[in-house]
Amino acid sequence: MDPSYRIIPTVQPQSASINDTAGTLGLHDTLQYGLRSIATETGKGGFENRLANWQETQDNLKLTMLRDLQGLHAPMRLLMERRIVSANPHMPAMPQSNIHLDILMGRDETLDPADFFLGMESGPPLNIHNEMEKKLRL
Repeated sequence: MDPSYRIIPTVQPQSASINDTAGTLGLHDTLQYGLRSIATETGKGGFENRLANWQETQDNLKLTMLRDLQGLHAPMRLLMERRIVSANPHMPAMPQSNIHLDILMGRDETLDPADFFLGMESGPPLNIHNEMEKKLRL
């Protein structure tokens, strides 16, 4: 948590690299990562980057204001509670919902596509073994 009263996220240029999707021979792995496109290789624009970081910036602002009003214990306790409820023992390929984290993040009164599709709007993962290794940090 970076204490800041920033309302909107900063613009950060991103660079894309073929190393992110390279296979064993150093070429793009089409079967695992899909077709290459110019949009993914050029990176996001400033507006898309701000939209991607919007929730984090708003959360940082709320935690900073909470720290100034109630002291350092309040945001530390809230972050600790979020970390505890976000440790989810489900398999990553199965649809799941974490209502506890939604309540702590203040998203319990909003409707998102994930509420209806349970995170399946992008389809099942291509490789469940990679998803489990990523979740277990192997």
